[in-house]
Amino acid sequence: MEHIARFFFGVSGNVIALFLFLSPVVTFWRIIRKRSTEDFSGVPYNMTLLNCLLSAWYGLPFVSPNNILVSTINGTGSVIEAIYVVIFLIFAVDRRARLRMLGLLSIVASIFTTVVLVSLLALHGNARKVFCGLAATIFSICMYASPLSIMRLVIKTKSVEFMPFLLSLAVFLCGTSWFIYGLLGRDPFIIIPNGCGSFLGLVQLILYFIYRKNKGPAAPAGKGEAAAAADVEDAKKVAAAVELADATTNKAAADTVVGDSKVVASQV
Repeated sequence: MEHIARFFFGVSGNVIALFLFLSPVVTFWRIIRKRSTEDFSGVPYNMTLLNCLLSAWYGLPFVSPNNILVSTINGTGSVIEAIYVVIFLIFAVDRRARLRMLGLLSIVASIFTTVVLVSLLALHGNARKVFCGLAATIFSICMYASPLSIMRLVIKTKSVEFMPFLLSLAVFLCGTSWFIYGLLGRDPFIIIPNGCGSFLGLVQLILYFIYRKNKGPAAPAGKGEAAAAADVEDAKKVAAAVELADATTNKAAADTVVGDSKVVASQV
């Protein structure tokens, strides 16, 4: 019965994760069409690339047995995220933005290389698995913390313009599905990050319910027209915060693979 329940939550998590993983396509189509990254941030995509790489490495047979599907799917995710990063590099709004992206990409490569070398040269067996699992979990939590920026924006502008309901709902459902799956499988590498994701997704839904009637930028009560205009402009400039939510959803898709592959292994 427990295996059936885990399988159910794994499948439901994957279905929701598919939507989440593809969600940034609209943003990148806009970037390509306008030939500019505008005020969007490329930071989340570099971080998601790192998380996909770490998860793919974690799933390799000599790191985590019976998790080859983790490497397959997260490897695919790594390719997709790499494409996103390349698009940012090509259409960067200026030279400074391009150099920033290259610097972030160098950091990603350095961290991943360090994890690979340490796990190969200094660790063996379960110690290697735990080390790689912890590395993936730490960066997962960092990714799940990214919606704090968009939530702050919602509270500041009293508007849900930059926090789509379906995206927030999907984050909550996906995080909850894999949190329950982690509990059933007693896997802390799934429980901890997805518990954080589920909680933050719930907070987003609560904020959406509170400010749902205002889907355009709004200034706090009592401000004059000039102040209102300033807040509207500020809201537009921080539209890049939406990309942070996109990164969280991408990572949610990557995290789900760990649990799903274990389900497959258990069924075999």
